[in-house]
Amino acid sequence: MAGIEDEIRALEEEIQRTPYNKATAKHIGRVKAKIARLKDEAVQRAMKSAGGGEGYSVKKSGDATVVLVGFPSTGKSTLLNTLTGTKSEVAAYAFTTLTVVPGAMEHRGAKIQILDIPGLIAGAAMGKGRGKEVIGVVRSADMIVILVDVFNSSHVDVLMRELYDAGIRINKQKPDITIKKTSMGGIRVNAVGALDLDVDEIRSILAENKMMNADILIRGNATQDEVIDAMLANRVYIPAFIAVNKVDLIDEKNSDAIATNLNERFLMKPEMISAHTGFHMAEMKDRIYDSLGFMRVYLKPQSEAADLEEPLIIRQGSTVEDVCRKLHRDFVDRFRYARVWGHSVKHPGQRVGLTHRLKEGDLLTIIIEH
Repeated sequence: MAGIEDEIRALEEEIQRTPYNKATAKHIGRVKAKIARLKDEAVQRAMKSAGGGEGYSVKKSGDATVVLVGFPSTGKSTLLNTLTGTKSEVAAYAFTTLTVVPGAMEHRGAKIQILDIPGLIAGAAMGKGRGKEVIGVVRSADMIVILVDVFNSSHVDVLMRELYDAGIRINKQKPDITIKKTSMGGIRVNAVGALDLDVDEIRSILAENKMMNADILIRGNATQDEVIDAMLANRVYIPAFIAVNKVDLIDEKNSDAIATNLNERFLMKPEMISAHTGFHMAEMKDRIYDSLGFMRVYLKPQSEAADLEEPLIIRQGSTVEDVCRKLHRDFVDRFRYARVWGHSVKHPGQRVGLTHRLKEGDLLTIIIEH
């Protein structure tokens, strides 16, 4: 592993030394693609050797899963206990959490699973510490809380880098890039909208992955890094925010300075909290709920009144099929059609299929075969 890390370091230094301009863009693209490929290989190797030890395979439950990511001893266990009432073993020394501890938080009608995972350390994505096991849990989460304490806010840089190296893209939309391998014809690029990238830059990036023939469709602008991500096709795009714990141990002036610094550097307003005293826990719960992008759908059984008291909580962008799966595993197989009243349809009671995307406040009737 040391060999790969040395090679990656040398290539990263080469990029830092090379000024980015029209003449160097192609070369930089190729070097970036090589770094991404090497990191990817290292992560995949680490994942394979992990074998997902005891305690790391967590069954997802509830409406969404949130994972607490931080260094050891930042207060993840205390935060889990405060948010959910789960009793996770808490002690004042590092590496207390040896397995993934799940807890359930109910907030605004949603059941949210929160996972306390072993602390990430520098080099986790490459397999150091317990990194290789926990990265798999993080990649499957619906949202990430990046937790640091007031004395170690610089840890955010390390955690962000580890998540990035593990193929996790924080608060980013997946770029609209389609790459189809072909048997001949070279690299053909079709762009919808203005594209700053040069075809030669794209060719050099794909060549690094032994891709010489492909049709590429890019909607909107794209960076070299986004083309590399699309080429590797194993990135996950997850919402996240930073929470700074133990604010009860410093004064307000220092707390404000930390919050301002993190906001300026990461363009993310951090939640300043104390899991121990419960300070800002209500705001923390609201932030988790809002970041998950929930919406409410009301169910109307056939020939009956709609249940407007208890909405079904689903994620934005969910389809009728997602609702069917949530209600009962047989509903998709037995599905005939659905009727929808609300913003997602042109007229009330419109008949729709499984792929129909629902919107906040929709009323839904599902017709199944008996």
